Amino acid sequence: MAESPSGAVRPALVALLLAQMAFGLLAMTLCIPSMQDWPEQFAASQAQVQLTFSLYVAAYGLVQLVYGPLSDRLGRKRVLMGGLFLAVLGSAAAWLADSLEALLWARTLQGAGSAAGMVVGRALVQDLFTGRDRTRMMAYVGMTMGLCPPLATLLGGQMHVAWGWRSNFLVLLLMALLLVVAVWRLLPDPRPVRSDAASWWRQAGTSYLRLMGQRAFLLYALILATTSATAYTYFAGAPIVLKAFGVGPQSLGWFIMAVPLPYVLGNALTSRLIHRYGDRKLMLWGQVGTLAGLVLMLVLAIADVRSAWALLLPLAIMGVGHGLLVPPTLSGAVGAVPALAGTAAAISGSLQQLCGAFGGYLVGLVDHQGVLQLSALMLLMALMALLGHAMLARTAVGRH
Repeated sequence: MAESPSGAVRPALVALLLAQMAFGLLAMTLCIPSMQDWPEQFAASQAQVQLTFSLYVAAYGLVQLVYGPLSDRLGRKRVLMGGLFLAVLGSAAAWLADSLEALLWARTLQGAGSAAGMVVGRALVQDLFTGRDRTRMMAYVGMTMGLCPPLATLLGGQMHVAWGWRSNFLVLLLMALLLVVAVWRLLPDPRPVRSDAASWWRQAGTSYLRLMGQRAFLLYALILATTSATAYTYFAGAPIVLKAFGVGPQSLGWFIMAVPLPYVLGNALTSRLIHRYGDRKLMLWGQVGTLAGLVLMLVLAIADVRSAWALLLPLAIMGVGHGLLVPPTLSGAVGAVPALAGTAAAISGSLQQLCGAFGGYLVGLVDHQGVLQLSALMLLMALMALLGHAMLARTAVGRH
């Protein structure tokens, strides 16, 4: 890349990096408040409506497997521009959709396009930053992205009430167009690598095989995937559970904040503590916070404390835990093989979204009576992350 690592990155380029990663989360969550009304709007079941979330997330994850090695081979800018054009098309199609089936196809296309920003953004962090500065930058990324779900659901709920659900997709269309212009003007354009299709697929296959043989990378990716699935399960289930507590589209965003804002706090703590305590200790503290919050949530649910606060207060503890856990884990994943940062970002990002899509789909299959079922699903995901962490710790001990 044209920029030098860690010290000479222009603020405008950092802002663009953050914006392109944030866009995918905004597109994912802006329409969540509208999902409460879509069963009636489209004469569909709740499980069918949940697919608008799950298909977006699944496409958002799967296509990263293509974007990653492609960005390593052909450069970040070309891949990002192509993805943003798909996001423009998907947002326009969702805005014009006249049936749930059309909306499902549009959301799938939108997710496939938005995925480029996440892959290229994470790879650019690897390109532009080194060492613990990279983890610190990942924490800043986490703080920015932590604000996206609550702000998006707040904005989406207000627009839903004022102008209808289509207004959310019009806003996303305009944002995608703005990002196209910003990337074209601001992102450095590396020299393209000439190769035919066959050699590119061989290169991609070699990259994937090399990373899949790295035990530490696989465990970092597992921790990221199951941790993300915990949060995505909440985002997908919150509209259903909170509707039973009388929380409508216009207020849903305030309750969604229970995870992202504490997550921002956890990332802020990470950015200050990383140089003193290191990656592994912060990851351990993050696991403790995550499990403490979810166990408390489950205990309150078993005690039949039927209040929104019995959901929100434990989730705040979990959110801080995630903020401590995710940045060092993500830094470890993309830094496992520096020459394959784009491919590593693709695999880890894809696994995150696929696990998140699975969690969101499970939510639609469960009959939610209070918080118990949702808390049990989330705790299951978190325990899988803990298993990956234990295996990673054993790997590190074995090397010594």
